[in-house]
Amino acid sequence: MAKRRMISCDIIDSDAFLDMPQSSQLLYFHLNLRADDDGFINNPKKIMRMVGTQEDDMKILISKKFIIPFESGVVVIKHWKIHNYIAKDRYTETRYKEEKSTLSLDENNAYTDNVNNLYTPCIQNDDTGKVRLGKVSLDKDSKEKKEPAYKRKDTEPMGEFENVYLKSKELEKLILKYGKDNTMLELESLSAYIENKSPKYRNHYATMLSWCRRKHPEIKENKVEDDEDNSEALAYFMAKGDGKEVDIENIDF
Repeated sequence: MAKRRMISCDIIDSDAFLDMPQSSQLLYFHLNLRADDDGFINNPKKIMRMVGTQEDDMKILISKKFIIPFESGVVVIKHWKIHNYIAKDRYTETRYKEEKSTLSLDENNAYTDNVNNLYTPCIQNDDTGKVRLGKVSLDKDSKEKKEPAYKRKDTEPMGEFENVYLKSKELEKLILKYGKDNTMLELESLSAYIENKSPKYRNHYATMLSWCRRKHPEIKENKVEDDEDNSEALAYFMAKGDGKEVDIENIDF
């Protein structure tokens, strides 16, 4: 692994990056420093312990799409090829070829996870020996499954069981309103409750608002503008199940 790494100001000067907590930004820098020549890191938890950051910081990096995680525990820097150019005579390919095979490069030279795309990667060598990332169409006869209501557009799976669907802006609003520790505690509680009870919440952001209000009544409401479909005034009603009302006050937390 190289001892020198570069960081592009195009990424770290963006509002999306600067809006994150400083601890999340610190973790991002250290992950970049310790990545291999393709941007992969196989020990993110060790790095988190070394620099004194928390799992919440990693979750924020993932929800903000600065990091792409894999089931193996390996993570990759999404904008790695924007940060770093490594000469061919110094380049060593990553050992995590299986994870790399699930990625492609978008028009900005950033990694894209093909699991969520309509195409799968086709990796082949051209005459110069360089690896090209192409795209192969999926079966035309495949049918898209209708997503449940809680998987709203632009939401990301969060929580230990990856079953709480929130937009990154929604997570930021909750942190701003109730604090990082309170928000992440309620997020993990909701994730465990959904895994155990399988309730049919239509909107997980609305459910999180209701839970936070109930558990933290001492926190005054800040005026934070929400999207039209996430109005706080409708939080209780949006937390109802599909045809079955959920009694939030009597939920066993």
